[in-house]
Order: sequence, then C-alpha cells, then structure tokens
Amino acid sequence: MTHQIYGLTVDDESRCKHYDTPLDIIAIKFKCCKKFYPCYKCHEESENHDAKRWHSSEFNEQAIICGVCKHTMSINDYMLKEVCPKCDSRFNHRCKYHHHLYFKI
Repeated sequence: MTHQIYGLTVDDESRCKHYDTPLDIIAIKFKCCKKFYPCYKCHEESENHDAKRWHSSEFNEQAIICGVCKHTMSINDYMLKEVCPKCDSRFNHRCKYHHHLYFKI
C-alpha cells in the first residue's frame, strides 16, 4: 500500500523545504489528521488544526514511512533504529531532537 506524503516536499524521498539533507528521508503520520508529513513545519503550513502527539501506549502504530523504499514502520521501530529495516537507508539521527513535537515519551 502506498501512502501519500503531504507537505512542501522537494523530492520523491520525502525531503521538504525545511529539512532536505540526504538523511531527511522519513515522513510521520500525524495523529490528528492521519496524514504523512515530512516534518512538523509542513504540517503547520498545510493544516488548519494543531498537531496531536502520539502517546507512548500508541507507539506500535505504523506511523513512520521511509521515503526511499516507502516501507512503513512503527514508532517503536523507528525510535530504536537509525536505518530503515527494509532498505538500510540511513535516517537523520538529529531528528530525535524533535521527537517531543510528535511523541509523548
């Protein structure tokens, strides 16, 4: 199943105008609207509602997509790895500094 990635993307691997390094290849499904966005800034600029964060009890939700191979993974799986479990593409390890914007830990 392919998921649409919303927001201000600049390529087909889910990089956006805000985060576009070679490692910025994931998109996150926002709890509030169930849409995948590359980042919280894209969500803010595209939606007219506040973002809701995923609670730790919901971390089995398939809410992360690899922009390279389009594999979806759980929040738990994403938080434990820095590479896609399917294609081994490396994720931006600095994304963890924004986890508090997406997840209630």
